[in-house]
Amino acid sequence: MKLVILDCDGTLVDSQNGICRAMVHAFSGLGLAAPTRAHTLSVVGLSLPEAFAVLAPEQSEDVRAALSHRYRTAFVDLRRDPAHHEPLFPGIADVIAGFSVRDDILLGIATGKSRPGVDRLFEREGWADHFLTIQTADDHPSKPHPAMIHAAMAECGVGPEDTVMVGDTTYDMAMARAANVGALGAAWGYHLLDELIGAGAHAVIENSEDLATGIDAYFAGREKAA
Repeated sequence: MKLVILDCDGTLVDSQNGICRAMVHAFSGLGLAAPTRAHTLSVVGLSLPEAFAVLAPEQSEDVRAALSHRYRTAFVDLRRDPAHHEPLFPGIADVIAGFSVRDDILLGIATGKSRPGVDRLFEREGWADHFLTIQTADDHPSKPHPAMIHAAMAECGVGPEDTVMVGDTTYDMAMARAANVGALGAAWGYHLLDELIGAGAHAVIENSEDLATGIDAYFAGREKAA
């Protein structure tokens, strides 16, 4: 049995517009200059305390806590906006549907997204029965700490040699390497291909439609090498 652990934002869901809008709301509400879009997207994957430590290193812990609070509340307002939508990347729905009916694959999530955010995504997409394990920053240290992957493997009874982490950021790759599992980069996300390779990706999948093929190729390569 193989365990495929997926990141959410930037890997399954294109949530960059909402993330950037919420970040502008957080900073502007405190009279602070908002980070650039590129700087904001560079910290996607980190939990909020770590993200604001990068984005606002000169601010006090109290100010960073206030930024985190405003960021969270911004998403409450965004969900009320009928125009706001966080689409799946092309082909992702088919990938999840295909993996969910295979008897050799278990699906998991490891994300900096909050558990309520994951639950809303699963409700929208009808994915509640497709994933055996869900690990979020609510219950674990921020990426790249390997705790989320360790918990996912323990829940599924699968070892590192049969596990792969798929994500679009360097934090995902570093987390996978720290847990001694496969690290597959998603080039359609928020960090550059060269950054993913530099962070230790075993391979990088260039198009979201090719995700299933890339994962199968990774496991086939491991079996051949063994």
